[in-house]
Amino acid sequence: MSAVATLTGPWRGLSRTVWILVVARAVNRIGAFTLPFLGVVLTVEFGASLGETGLILAVFGAATIPSRLLGGQLADRLGRRRTIVLGLTGCAIAQLWIALSHTLWSAVLATILLGLAFEIYEPPSQAMIADVTEPSNRPAAYGLYSAALAAAGVLAGLLAAALSHWDLRWLFVADAITCLSCAALVALVLRTDLAGVEKAPTSTVSVWRDRRLLLLLAGGTIFATIYMQIIIGLPLTLLEQGLPKSGIGIILAISAITLIAAQRLLRVQHLDDFRSITIGYVLLAAGLVVCAVAGNLAVFVVAAILWSLGDLFLLTRYLTQASGLAPDQARGRYLAVFGLSWGIATTIAPLTVTQLLERSGAAGLWLTSAAVAVALAVLQPWFRKRLAPA
Repeated sequence: MSAVATLTGPWRGLSRTVWILVVARAVNRIGAFTLPFLGVVLTVEFGASLGETGLILAVFGAATIPSRLLGGQLADRLGRRRTIVLGLTGCAIAQLWIALSHTLWSAVLATILLGLAFEIYEPPSQAMIADVTEPSNRPAAYGLYSAALAAAGVLAGLLAAALSHWDLRWLFVADAITCLSCAALVALVLRTDLAGVEKAPTSTVSVWRDRRLLLLLAGGTIFATIYMQIIIGLPLTLLEQGLPKSGIGIILAISAITLIAAQRLLRVQHLDDFRSITIGYVLLAAGLVVCAVAGNLAVFVVAAILWSLGDLFLLTRYLTQASGLAPDQARGRYLAVFGLSWGIATTIAPLTVTQLLERSGAAGLWLTSAAVAVALAVLQPWFRKRLAPA
């Protein structure tokens, strides 16, 4: 077996278009290390109070919801490739605007523009992967997409740590450069790859009338909320335990490495969606229970490995189901509506985390989340019946 075949493993046979999209998204993800510094820039560089910064970041989060819906509409009407280029270019313009701003109001307008452009990329890229991939290969294709993002996230964290000693405005310039580089890659290299799928015939399908999609959105939102609770609640739990702040970086890096390595070692693409999701929720619940009883960094690492294995079984399958529900002409809009689960979760999770921590402590937060994960695992036969093709 060749070295390339060994490396690619379950991803052999995926189309050139999928690999180009994955590479472009990974490069863009590596450059997206500015977002954690946005609040710092608003406070330090532009003199915003903590309350003002929180409000501005909330507006940014709210702007990402119509951004994703716009991406879905444009993907089906304007075409996948053009929409991707438009979204990346919009992000680059907003990043440069932030870097060049001299007043708070200018930075606020740029931040709103960034939010409105931030999610345009996702629906067309996810739809394009489904367009050029057979249904049986979509779990592997979306798995590659997730693994690339995880790897890029580790590199993004390292770059953020290295470059944060500079003037923070330069971080936004660097991010703008990666956005424009990815836009150029997609615009030029994919030009000849998309015959027949660049722009599907316009469909009048109303995605909001598909009850199966709305049910999938509800389930995906609960999963995304648990996921975001881990991202938000883990640093607070480490702080409560008196563990070093660097621990969160170590845990998240190990989580990403676990996700990447497991994709190579586990043949999860051979499971059907509902069995995979059931296993995923059981592993996720196990990791959350371990997190509830953890008292040192090593135990938190064990928890992270367990929930990361759960994510492997979960993340790709929800995308596979959403793309499978969609008619070809409405796939961008279907994936955009399903993607709202993350915007909703990003709004809900800070409230649930803080309320549970205040009322029942860290153990209560993680045990409650584990109970929800177990309930979703038990409900998968019910979901299977409700999501079956009409």
